[in-house]
Amino acid sequence: MKSLKIAAVVAGVFVSATVYAQVLVKIDGSSTVYPITEAVAEEFQKMKKNAVKVTVGISGTGGGFKKFCRGETDISDASRPILKKEMEDCAKAGIKYVELPIAFDALTVVVNPKNTFINQLTVAELKKMWEPSAQGKITKWNQVNPAWPDAPLKLFGPGADSGTFDYFTEAVNGKSKSSRGDFTASEDDNVLVQGVSRDNNALGFFGFAYYDENKGKLKAVPIVNPKGKAVMPSIDAVMAGEYEPLARPIFIYVSAKSMDRPEVKEFVEFYLKHGGKLAKEVKYVPLGDADYKHAMDNFSKKKTGTGFGGEAEVGVKVSDLLKRNPKE
Repeated sequence: MKSLKIAAVVAGVFVSATVYAQVLVKIDGSSTVYPITEAVAEEFQKMKKNAVKVTVGISGTGGGFKKFCRGETDISDASRPILKKEMEDCAKAGIKYVELPIAFDALTVVVNPKNTFINQLTVAELKKMWEPSAQGKITKWNQVNPAWPDAPLKLFGPGADSGTFDYFTEAVNGKSKSSRGDFTASEDDNVLVQGVSRDNNALGFFGFAYYDENKGKLKAVPIVNPKGKAVMPSIDAVMAGEYEPLARPIFIYVSAKSMDRPEVKEFVEFYLKHGGKLAKEVKYVPLGDADYKHAMDNFSKKKTGTGFGGEAEVGVKVSDLLKRNPKE
């Protein structure tokens, strides 16, 4: 804890006092990554006996990168890799960063529990609902599949600043951010949970942790993977490599300049050492031990840049990603 010596003369007596100033680690970004980062922050602050304060915001992945590339935060939570425009913004501002995968998420498609006709969904059916050409045209369930009822199709999803939106559109529609626009959008996953839970004809998507927290009022839908098997989202399914294409790595990006501050360096090292255990506690899928060690090595060597080169990739292996020569 940093301290300031303050001297004063009170009624002719010289008084010396020590005033303690709390040091701060600032984090913002993805609402999907938030539960893990918040859990790590709580444990880290306990360990430091509150000598370090860690603030965690939820502006969405895109909103978080805007702040990060302006130098306003030390760490950016991201549910997809940094994009080319964001790389350019950071470069213009002289912001270098280390990209660290910290867990996997099962992006979860949900319907209202009173929906009795949806037992599984194919990627083709999801595309028919969400592709740009569906806007204003695919408005009923039976337009997606004639076996389904002639009932309104109400869609809920993350907003355009969300990395979850970017990943879903890449995986389902083949292009990041390519989507119909006539759906109820929010950066707050709790708003989406409420929307689907209150409308019998609703469908939405968000990170697995938000489904698990609210599974009493939502129904998760099995997704047919490339092998033709309908798979429920779960930690085990992601670890077994069966929940494709909606399993995805999630990240933190650490400012290289902020790494020079001991509180930031110590926090990130704590994250990589304990994040796997805490990720599982908040219903995310931890990386393998070798991946966390490799990430720690990249961090200690200040291996700056991104292994993606500014574009999202579906199905990338974390072990391969960590070995790539990063681009800035």
